[in-house]
Amino acid sequence: MSLGQFLEQAVAKDPGKTFIEIGGQSRTYQEFYDGVRKTAAMFRDLGIGKGDRVCLFLPNCIEYVYCWFGLSLLGGISVPVNTAYKRDEMAYILNNAEAKGLVTDPSLAEVAGAAADLAPSVTVRLLRGAEGPVELPWTGFTEVHAKAQPLEPLPEISHDDVSMLVYTSGTTGNPKGVQVTHLMYVAAGQGFAHWTQATPDDRFFTCLPYYHANIQYYSTMGAIAAGATLVVVDRFSASRFWGQVRDAQATVVNFIGMMMPVLSKNAPSPDDKDNTVRLFYGSPSFPPEFLAEFQERFDTDIIVGFGMTETCFGTIERIGDERRAGSSGGPRQHPDARFVNQVRIADQVTGEHVGVDTVGEITIHNPAIMPGYWRNDEQNAETLRDGWLYTGDLGWVDADGFLYFVDRKKDIIRRRGENISSQEVENVIKRNPSVLDCAVLAVPSDLGEDEVKAYVIPREGASPNPEELVYWCADNLAYFKVPRYWEIRDELPRTPSLRVRKDVLRQEREDLIEGCFDLEAAGIKLR
Repeated sequence: MSLGQFLEQAVAKDPGKTFIEIGGQSRTYQEFYDGVRKTAAMFRDLGIGKGDRVCLFLPNCIEYVYCWFGLSLLGGISVPVNTAYKRDEMAYILNNAEAKGLVTDPSLAEVAGAAADLAPSVTVRLLRGAEGPVELPWTGFTEVHAKAQPLEPLPEISHDDVSMLVYTSGTTGNPKGVQVTHLMYVAAGQGFAHWTQATPDDRFFTCLPYYHANIQYYSTMGAIAAGATLVVVDRFSASRFWGQVRDAQATVVNFIGMMMPVLSKNAPSPDDKDNTVRLFYGSPSFPPEFLAEFQERFDTDIIVGFGMTETCFGTIERIGDERRAGSSGGPRQHPDARFVNQVRIADQVTGEHVGVDTVGEITIHNPAIMPGYWRNDEQNAETLRDGWLYTGDLGWVDADGFLYFVDRKKDIIRRRGENISSQEVENVIKRNPSVLDCAVLAVPSDLGEDEVKAYVIPREGASPNPEELVYWCADNLAYFKVPRYWEIRDELPRTPSLRVRKDVLRQEREDLIEGCFDLEAAGIKLR
């Protein structure tokens, strides 16, 4: 089933129901579908055809969603771009995708235009939300959209056709374009509605940007699958979050990365339980004590999972099941029993699958795995083997098939003969009440192998003392896992999914320990 067919089914069930509230605008399912068909015709009239790529360099807005679905209806391919990108970063994606079109906002037009000037393939430039006349080489989105008639007849689109190229910033090298097919999006929506036990009465809430796969796979497609309503706000703000959730009357909320720890460190309020949220879903897996405290404080339920842009069918906890410490649940299953999802662990050297309780690379096999990275044969050969997706993540599964994430392969630290998971150390540091967030990575050791360094962002109003943090870690970790070097700073470089860009930290300067607190130089002995 294509995205267009999937949307048509939802429209037929309840055309007058509100589908989306975004940017101060609201659209019913029928109104949204009409707008999508007009957008498809608009692109066709501008010379965009099947297989053509159009970059979307936009904040969250109704035009973003129109473009994604309109291009999919036409057989075109959307290419979302992180709105934090500068000229050269964006030009790389425009050129790598050989984009024919570009849609942007007045607030981003200067960067977008400069990048497009470096990309000869771009022949269509659309500007949404402009006040007054739009000057060449731009064309006003609103004007051409208003003139377009809903696309008729609709072209035949295969579920194997690519709907979007999602460039994953990753943590090394240039971004890779994940080819996301219509099937992948439809299966994601059907799966997410199933895992969250969603109904048409639900109101999905997200504050993630549309260039992130989470809002695409889960919030948008899940809402359509359930016939529910989707509420989208512009960005995550810890101070505004609960007010936005209450205003939205949200019942299902998605989170990623540091959002939950940040919310948990807000000062307690008498209004904490004043919300309609029945379920939070997200990743990564947090300690059970943290999740239990969050659930009690905000009177909600939480399920965590493991997924990625390359396939959203990783693992997930089931609502109501007893939580297993450190686990992100079992393999996600589709409501259609013919759709089989498998998660296995592979030996890091041979790539062969190993048994339970053995750490290795997490691999996934199901019908909704990407067909490959855009024009990247070398990476495809490494990642896709015999129908299995090799994720680059380390973990292990227990006898019941529950997954336990360990670390990214490249983030494992080797110190004095011992392997250390950076995530394990980070989880301990984050539990300190004076810490908002942190990152742990390897730095060179005079003795060979690695030493451990921690970067710490203080909680607002707090002044964490490195020596106190050392002893905090020593109380909760084996001595060899305690970071030797500590750096307190205001912020950390991040990916669009709010993961820390450890590659950037590694390359910030030649000497990564200069000026850092050194527990050995301070005379601290842990054994």
